[in-house]
Amino acid sequence: MIYRRRMAEVELGGRLVDGQSRCEHYRTELDVVAIRFACCTPFWACHLCHAACADHPAVVWPADDRGAHAVVCGVCRSTLSVTDYVDADGCPSCGAAFNPGCRLHHHLYFA
Repeated sequence: MIYRRRMAEVELGGRLVDGQSRCEHYRTELDVVAIRFACCTPFWACHLCHAACADHPAVVWPADDRGAHAVVCGVCRSTLSVTDYVDADGCPSCGAAFNPGCRLHHHLYFA
Protein backbone atom coordinates (compact mmCIF):
# COMPACT_ATOMS: atom_id res chain seq x y z
CA MET A 1 0.00 0.00 0.00
CA ILE A 2 1.32 3.43 -0.88
CA TYR A 3 0.88 6.36 1.42
CA ARG A 4 0.98 9.77 -0.16
CA ARG A 5 0.98 13.07 1.61
CA ARG A 6 1.11 16.54 0.11
CA MET A 7 3.86 18.70 1.53
CA ALA A 8 3.29 22.26 0.41
CA GLU A 9 4.03 21.97 -3.32
CA VAL A 10 5.50 18.47 -3.43
CA GLU A 11 4.07 14.98 -3.33
CA LEU A 12 5.69 12.42 -1.04
CA GLY A 13 5.39 8.71 -1.62
CA GLY A 14 6.26 5.83 0.64
CA ARG A 15 5.43 4.34 3.97
CA LEU A 16 5.43 7.67 5.77
CA VAL A 17 5.31 8.08 9.52
CA ASP A 18 5.33 11.88 9.78
CA GLY A 19 5.08 15.15 7.88
CA GLN A 20 8.84 15.67 7.57
CA SER A 21 9.37 12.76 5.14
CA ARG A 22 10.40 10.12 7.67
CA CYS A 23 9.27 6.62 6.81
CA GLU A 24 9.07 3.24 8.47
CA HIS A 25 12.57 2.43 7.17
CA TYR A 26 14.41 5.62 8.14
CA ARG A 27 12.98 7.71 10.95
CA THR A 28 15.74 9.33 12.96
CA GLU A 29 15.76 13.04 13.69
CA LEU A 30 18.11 13.51 10.69
CA ASP A 31 16.03 11.58 8.14
CA VAL A 32 14.33 14.62 6.63
CA VAL A 33 14.96 14.38 2.90
CA ALA A 34 12.92 12.75 0.19
CA ILE A 35 14.28 12.04 -3.26
CA ARG A 36 12.58 11.85 -6.62
CA PHE A 37 13.80 9.14 -8.97
CA ALA A 38 14.20 9.95 -12.66
CA CYS A 39 11.32 7.58 -13.45
CA CYS A 40 8.41 9.17 -11.60
CA THR A 41 6.90 12.28 -10.06
CA PRO A 42 6.66 11.76 -6.28
CA PHE A 43 9.54 12.45 -3.96
CA TRP A 44 10.08 9.13 -2.17
CA ALA A 45 10.89 8.90 1.51
CA CYS A 46 13.57 6.30 0.66
CA HIS A 47 14.65 3.74 -1.92
CA LEU A 48 12.97 0.95 0.05
CA CYS A 49 9.66 2.81 -0.04
CA HIS A 50 9.93 3.15 -3.82
CA ALA A 51 10.71 -0.56 -4.14
CA ALA A 52 7.73 -1.46 -1.93
CA CYS A 53 5.17 0.99 -3.29
CA ALA A 54 5.94 1.93 -6.89
CA ASP A 55 4.70 -0.20 -9.76
CA HIS A 56 8.01 -0.01 -11.63
CA PRO A 57 11.76 -0.29 -10.99
CA ALA A 58 13.68 2.78 -9.88
CA VAL A 59 15.65 4.76 -12.46
CA VAL A 60 18.63 6.74 -11.15
CA TRP A 61 19.38 10.29 -12.26
CA PRO A 62 21.98 10.30 -15.06
CA ALA A 63 25.32 11.96 -14.36
CA ASP A 64 24.59 14.68 -16.92
CA ASP A 65 21.40 15.74 -15.13
CA ARG A 66 22.88 16.94 -11.83
CA GLY A 67 20.91 20.18 -12.08
CA ALA A 68 17.57 18.40 -11.63
CA HIS A 69 15.74 19.42 -8.46
CA ALA A 70 15.37 15.85 -7.25
CA VAL A 71 15.60 16.33 -3.46
CA VAL A 72 13.23 18.02 -1.02
CA CYS A 73 13.90 19.02 2.57
CA GLY A 74 11.15 17.57 4.71
CA VAL A 75 11.44 20.42 7.20
CA CYS A 76 11.05 23.51 5.00
CA ARG A 77 9.95 21.91 1.68
CA SER A 78 12.77 23.54 -0.30
CA THR A 79 13.98 21.57 -3.28
CA LEU A 80 17.65 21.00 -4.00
CA SER A 81 19.42 20.03 -7.17
CA VAL A 82 21.31 16.76 -7.17
CA THR A 83 24.59 18.70 -7.12
CA ASP A 84 23.53 20.87 -4.19
CA TYR A 85 22.33 17.85 -2.22
CA VAL A 86 25.39 15.65 -2.66
CA ASP A 87 27.61 18.55 -1.55
CA ALA A 88 25.46 19.46 1.49
CA ASP A 89 25.43 18.36 5.11
CA GLY A 90 22.10 20.06 5.64
CA CYS A 91 19.44 22.20 4.05
CA PRO A 92 20.83 25.47 2.69
CA SER A 93 17.42 27.10 3.19
CA CYS A 94 16.51 26.21 6.79
CA GLY A 95 19.68 24.66 8.21
CA ALA A 96 18.10 21.29 9.04
CA ALA A 97 20.82 18.67 9.33
CA PHE A 98 20.71 15.69 6.96
CA ASN A 99 21.65 12.14 7.90
CA PRO A 100 25.31 11.66 6.87
CA GLY A 101 24.59 7.95 6.44
CA CYS A 102 22.48 8.78 3.39
CA ARG A 103 25.73 9.28 1.45
CA LEU A 104 26.07 5.50 1.45
CA HIS A 105 22.93 5.32 -0.70
CA HIS A 106 23.68 8.03 -3.27
CA HIS A 107 24.43 5.39 -5.91
CA LEU A 108 20.83 4.16 -5.58
CA TYR A 109 19.55 7.57 -6.70
CA PHE A 110 22.29 9.26 -8.74
CA ALA A 111 24.65 7.90 -11.42
